[in-house]
Formats: sequence, C-alpha cells, structure tokens
Amino acid sequence: MAVNLDKPQRWKDDIARSVDQYNEWFLRFAPLTFREERKWATEEVQVMLDETGNFRNLTPDELINCPGILFALRMSTAPPIARDRLIGLAGVPPSLVDNMEKKDRVPPKMNTKTLRVHLEQVIGMIGQLLDVDIFPWLDEKRGPTDQEIYRAATIVADRLCGACADPIVRNAQEARQLEEMHKWLTDRGYTNMSGKVNLGDLRPGMFAFRLNVPGLMEDNTNVNIPVDAVILRKGAQSGELPLLVEAKSAGDFTNTNKRRKEEAKKVGQLRKKYGNGVKYILFLCGYFNSGYLGFEAAEGIDWVWEHRIDDLAEFGL
Repeated sequence: MAVNLDKPQRWKDDIARSVDQYNEWFLRFAPLTFREERKWATEEVQVMLDETGNFRNLTPDELINCPGILFALRMSTAPPIARDRLIGLAGVPPSLVDNMEKKDRVPPKMNTKTLRVHLEQVIGMIGQLLDVDIFPWLDEKRGPTDQEIYRAATIVADRLCGACADPIVRNAQEARQLEEMHKWLTDRGYTNMSGKVNLGDLRPGMFAFRLNVPGLMEDNTNVNIPVDAVILRKGAQSGELPLLVEAKSAGDFTNTNKRRKEEAKKVGQLRKKYGNGVKYILFLCGYFNSGYLGFEAAEGIDWVWEHRIDDLAEFGL
C-alpha cells in the first residue's frame, strides 16, 4: 500500500515543511558541528607538521608511515590543489594518491623502488607550491614558534574543513535522522540489533542500522547493498521481508537531482534478488522537490518525511 508516493496533492506542503525543518537544524547545529570538525582537523595538521619536522624534513619515509597526511599537504599549497591536479602535476598514478587519501596506505602491490620514486615526485611538487605565507619559517630558514605552528595548523584545518564541508554536514544530519528513527522504534518496543545480526538473523520486532543487504546486479553478480535501517515488523510472518529504509538529507535542490538515480539502482538490485515485493523506502529531510519525488514515485519508491515520522506506522510498524 502506498503512503506518500501516490499523494502529489500534499507534496508542495511537505516540501516547504521539510525545507524549514532542515534550515532550522542547520542554523542551530551545523556551525557547532563544523567547529568541532575544525578543532579535530587542527590537531591532525599539528601532527602532520610534527611528523614532517614542520616541512623541513618531508621525505618518502614520512609519507609511507603516515599516508593520510597527503590531504593536508594538498591544502598547504598556494593555491590548495585538487587530487587530480596533484596527480597530473607530479606525474604519478592515480592509484597512489587514491590509496593514500582514501585508504590511508600506500599501494600494497607497488614495488618499493617505484613507490619511493613516485613519492619523491609528490614531495617535489608539494615543495614547489607550499604556501610560504602560512609557513614563513621556511623562507627565513629558521624554526617556527609555537604560535606560528598553531596559526598555520588552523589555516590548513580551515581549508580541510572547507573542502569537506558538505560531507561533514550531511553525515551529521544523517546521524541525527537515525537517532530520530531509533527513538521512534524503541518507544514502540522495537529492539536495536545494530552490529549484532545479519539480514537473516532478524526476528519480528528487531531492527538494525547500517546493514549490508545482499542484492543482484543485472548480470546476476552478487552485490552487498548498504542500507541505513532494516526493520522487521512485530507481526511479521515467517519468510516476510523487512522494511528497508534509506535516510536522505539535502541542503539544496541541485544535489538531490544528481543523486536520485542512486536509489533507483539500489531498489532494482534488491528487486532482482527478492522480487517486486521488496519494501524499500526513503526517510527524507531537507530540499527534495517535486521533480525528485516524481522520479522516485515512478520507480515505485515510497517515502516518509521526518517532520511526519509517524507515517512509518503506515508501513506496518
């Protein structure tokens, strides 16, 4: 039974209410979240400066021991350079930079000699572009003061957080959405089994957050689909599929239109595995316009607005 996808007459009001809810949250909590991330980033940059002798001792060994500092190094140049720009300027393989920044490691299959050559190329390019206005001790060939180190760390941390601002806010909002769902479910006697069960272990009245659900790709290849919330209603019969919920938030209308095909792809893989009876819905807060809603409705994907969370009950919970 459809809950919201077949009621376009109330979409306009729901969109306005959802935008207001998101904006209210953003003004109250996003600045605090960003400040906390900046404090953490400042500490990380200070570690990076210490590991590299305040940039006076940046060698392949430091990058091999602490690959993740490459992101901070990119934010230490004038101007800060994107990942792809560094790859092109330094003439190194994308796998090197991707492994270092995304997996905090050097490529495991790259031989040591080649690795060190590529790291020297990265260091040479970073050295050419370092922002000496942030690190004045380099041109003046002296050691930095504690105040200069802290000032430099805060500037680079601001750049780091600026580059990651959207994910920082989106992750904080998603965590808040799951907290709201957790409260709603536990208030109604559901048991949180997050981290304790797989899909097949769920029993009626249980739920789990961030669970991998098996699906099938078009070529029948198995694929694990990350789902934010998996809930098996209390009155579920043997073999009944749980409700799968994807928490979605957005701070502008543009990004939602770019991301709307993600859900269609997921639900297609789930239907190929479990049939058309799979129950996959969205939990929405923020900027989702009628174009987005119409696209999801056409794919047979229903949703619950956070400002009307009690609609979850209409899915049998």
